[in-house]
Amino acid sequence: MPTRLLLLTCPAAVAVLMLAGCGSAPPADPVAAAAAPGTRGSEEQLKALAARPTPHLADGRPDFNATWDHLGGIEFVRVRTEVAADGSVCVFGCAPPAGAPGGEGRGARRGGGPPPPMGPGTPTYKPEFLAKVKDLSDRQVQVDTNLQCAAPGVPRIGPPGKIIQNAREVVFLYDDVNGGFFRIIPTDGRPHPTDTEPSYLGDAVGRYEGDVLIVETRNLNEETWLTDNGAFHTADLKVTERFTRVGDTIRYEAVADDPAVLAEPWALRPLTLWVSDQELAEPARCEDRDLPHMVDGSFHSNPR
Repeated sequence: MPTRLLLLTCPAAVAVLMLAGCGSAPPADPVAAAAAPGTRGSEEQLKALAARPTPHLADGRPDFNATWDHLGGIEFVRVRTEVAADGSVCVFGCAPPAGAPGGEGRGARRGGGPPPPMGPGTPTYKPEFLAKVKDLSDRQVQVDTNLQCAAPGVPRIGPPGKIIQNAREVVFLYDDVNGGFFRIIPTDGRPHPTDTEPSYLGDAVGRYEGDVLIVETRNLNEETWLTDNGAFHTADLKVTERFTRVGDTIRYEAVADDPAVLAEPWALRPLTLWVSDQELAEPARCEDRDLPHMVDGSFHSNPR
């Protein structure tokens, strides 16, 4: 896994903040959201937040302007303080230390709180591509660009940590384990561009259906995977994300459609986001220092 250094180098996320001229109705109070009953991300808290009125902009569209929490980003990286007898350090999914049930083990969080969300599930490939999936999975440490500080791709990057919305577009900001990323998504009827090169996060257009923002992404390069374990895709991949605002929460759903290699469209496991009072901070720099020291092809699991 790449090493994360606390060096502040993320100008892109700052630049897009200039787009926030939204003219919206009073937004949700993030302080009040944080004060909802229950622990952070608990079923009790999410139920209370979802029961609140759903805010809308002056034009009737749902108001998505907020910082959104979902126990994602870099939080799944929880390096244990103790080192194993063989010198290895556990990063994710660690068993509790002997004599300390719960400790910093699987499902535990430094400072308390709930575990991160479950992984997105696994796509189903056509039989003729299973051998390729296995080969890539066996060599994930060497060939997965997500482990080399590149943008994770869509839908692997998951939902954004902040949404900035106006009448023409929405901007997604990410505090990702690989750094800070952004997506600018037109919502005013503009079509997909026809003159752009494939990229890690592709190009997207959005539209509203009631209280749902629907984002369709295409033109993704073939360097990214759908998830861990060799889940490759082709240049024809299309991803549809649905953001449904319910009170002070968002139900996030995504479907990846790549009929050339997938036996069926892959629906990721849905996530619930909630309004947060914690503003995004400039993420740590991602720098890969591990490959020269690799002993074998083993790697820890990844919740996205």
